[in-house]
Amino acid sequence: MFRNSRKELMTIHHRQRADDTVNREIEALRHMLAKAVEWEMMEENPFDKLKDIYYQENNQRLRFLDEREIVRLLDACRAHLRPIVICALNTGMRLSEILTLRWEQIRGEFIYLTKTKAKRARQIPINADLQELFNSMKTRHIKGYVFCKKNGERYKDINGAFKSALRKAKIEDFHFHDLRHTFASHWVMRNGSLRGLQTILGHSSLAMTMRYSHLSKEFQKEEIRLLEGLTGASNKTIHKDDKHF
Repeated sequence: MFRNSRKELMTIHHRQRADDTVNREIEALRHMLAKAVEWEMMEENPFDKLKDIYYQENNQRLRFLDEREIVRLLDACRAHLRPIVICALNTGMRLSEILTLRWEQIRGEFIYLTKTKAKRARQIPINADLQELFNSMKTRHIKGYVFCKKNGERYKDINGAFKSALRKAKIEDFHFHDLRHTFASHWVMRNGSLRGLQTILGHSSLAMTMRYSHLSKEFQKEEIRLLEGLTGASNKTIHKDDKHF
């Protein structure tokens, strides 16, 4: 089956494909064949007869670093890795978006992303910490990639360096993508809005962002107000009955 063969085929970095990656490939192929049927190039889509063609994805994982772990990780990063991690922690950008970021995408107080996973452009505001990082980088006045080697070539794989930093910082069960969760978690814990977070992360629906809602005290306060008045009538009745005692 296509699904199993894609799962077994190693990536160019000699790693096994993630379940969600294989699922996206299946979706793309299924869509292509559906178009072929629509354009009368095929009689039927073979995918329509198949069941359970997707891997079960675990989208509930929410591992993020606390402030002490962030300090340990940054201290453990090698010189070329530290700016990349700082960017991830301050923007919630995906690794592919960071490694392909070019200076012309940084204008004023925003980072402008056009090539995203969701195929929708988005703008990410630059905070003071990130602005300080960009100002300090020697490549700032060079057209090309923001995070690159001395010859201007961009970094294509920082997995080994990141794993080494994690070991040195004694941080377990953590992946680079979890820096995105770390950004989002600290955003809501510092009372950032869920709507704002949805826009910055590029989520297609608020439902995707809601996984972080339990960390927001302000959100909890707003939600609990939904029950106001539920027992109001009951309280008035009790006060009236008290007169009989």
